[in-house]
Amino acid sequence: MEKEKLEYLRHSCAHLLAAAVAELWPNAKPTIGPAIDDGFYYDFDFLDTKISEVDFLAIENKMHELVKNWSDFSCREVTANEALDYFKDNEYKCELINEFSGENSQLTFYTSGNFTDLCRGGHSANPAKELQHFKLLSVAGAYWRGSEKNKMLTRIYGTCFATQKELEEHLNILEEAKKRDHRKIGQEQQLFFIDDMVGKGLVMWLPNGTTICDEIERLVNAKESEYGYARVITPHLAKEELFLTSGHLPYYKEGMYPGMVMDDGTYYLKAMNCPHHHRIYLHSPHSYRDLPLRLAEYGTVYRNELSGTLAGLLRVRGLAMNDAHIYCRKDQIKDEFKKVMELTKFYFDLFGLRNYWFRLSRWNPDHVEKYINEPENWEYAESIIREVLVETGVQFVEAVDEAAFYGPKIDVQFKSVIGREETMSTIQLDFAAKKRFGLSYVDQSGASNNEVFVIHRAPLSTHERFVAFLIEHYAGVWPMWLSPIQVLLAPVSAEKHGSGTHELAARWRAVGIRVEVDDANETVGNKVRKAVARKIPYIVVVGDRELQDEDLSVRIRGNEEPMKISQADFMTRIQEEIKTRT
Repeated sequence: MEKEKLEYLRHSCAHLLAAAVAELWPNAKPTIGPAIDDGFYYDFDFLDTKISEVDFLAIENKMHELVKNWSDFSCREVTANEALDYFKDNEYKCELINEFSGENSQLTFYTSGNFTDLCRGGHSANPAKELQHFKLLSVAGAYWRGSEKNKMLTRIYGTCFATQKELEEHLNILEEAKKRDHRKIGQEQQLFFIDDMVGKGLVMWLPNGTTICDEIERLVNAKESEYGYARVITPHLAKEELFLTSGHLPYYKEGMYPGMVMDDGTYYLKAMNCPHHHRIYLHSPHSYRDLPLRLAEYGTVYRNELSGTLAGLLRVRGLAMNDAHIYCRKDQIKDEFKKVMELTKFYFDLFGLRNYWFRLSRWNPDHVEKYINEPENWEYAESIIREVLVETGVQFVEAVDEAAFYGPKIDVQFKSVIGREETMSTIQLDFAAKKRFGLSYVDQSGASNNEVFVIHRAPLSTHERFVAFLIEHYAGVWPMWLSPIQVLLAPVSAEKHGSGTHELAARWRAVGIRVEVDDANETVGNKVRKAVARKIPYIVVVGDRELQDEDLSVRIRGNEEPMKISQADFMTRIQEEIKTRT
């Protein structure tokens, strides 16, 4: 009930925003304004007027002024003709009216003060008293009805709470989110960039960011080897026939790039690695003794995302996925699911990720156009995954209409340090591939058995999404084993100590330590301050004594006082931290 009340409050605040804009810019055309997670927005066509955050104070003042006279939201039922006449100068509202009246929906107007809007309801009971604690947050472009074929509108985002305390707490979280923004830190630490000439949503990893990706992949390779995975590499594209067989065409066609007509057929960039892996499975015959077969690949896939939906590393068009497919017998499904969950939890513990839970994402039999329509298989697959979740004793919820088109899945849901809920990992059970690709094995009786189930899993999501999550989680303060630069050497004098410092760096690099030398012609104090700002784990000042193998003066990240330690002990310490990933 409290959630519904807050939603009503925020929807009411969207009305108030539209009323204030109508007062300040009478020619502006309001379109839609829903409540959303943590706030609300309203889309406007401002015609030729440009609105920015500079205008927010004036809008907020007008909102506070207007709401004093808003005693309630009065409802009035209207006919389609009455509604069209009222909004005759607003083509956006007229489009909605024609659509709603075509569905035989009841049309209602809600009025508060002098502002009337087309609305289905759900408002504050006492707006003059309750609509006090709000804040406008940002302005963005948004296509009308979400289609790039339509006009770009101006979207104003805001938030609203029942009390000033809750509002201030939320604004503090947003301020912390700005500090941890992966795009901001990524630029400061020279991790990645996106180049307009290369294309939107296509990430260019710089050396520092590539180092982080390489370390994550090195960890994954080692752990997957322990768990019995075999690594493969597959092409970035394939013929249309492969994706027709897999079902990506037509079920996932909107998420794929258009086909490329070649002299030997039509080719598509792959949106998933699984069809290629199925062909690898079919390359050789398998007996019951060979299963489970676990094929792993950090394969790059491509998604046809609209440019307006792209967001830094979180939503991109090219993704390097921590992918694997496990081909198993029916009696092996539960054990394999449990092993994947065990591996997933190991990763999260290592990275210090705690606030997560599991979601059983199920199909919706009322939307069979989205899914393979095999009710018995859906029932069996969902029940066996539910048994795994219950037997492992993890916290989980269930969500209808969130499955993949070929089977149910476990989504690992995270609450990030800035309060955002995200899906990080997936474990999916595929009962369709065996039939579509003719997957089989020779059973104990020597007969061909086609009961081959496929588990799709990506514990660490993609490099792009996971690194974005880690940047925000660590606020750019990388664990030593992940840090692009682990030790910075600062010679006291570039002229006198520079050559020896570079020789020292070369020796340390030879044993696997990532070292940088700052031999700029400036004071040691400046070099240390710059290294501290870059959040480098260890800073070593190098002078005469250090070059003569005497004790080092090491500044450890987070400590202002340097530590005295022998070079041998320091090397041992660093190498142990790298080896154990502490």
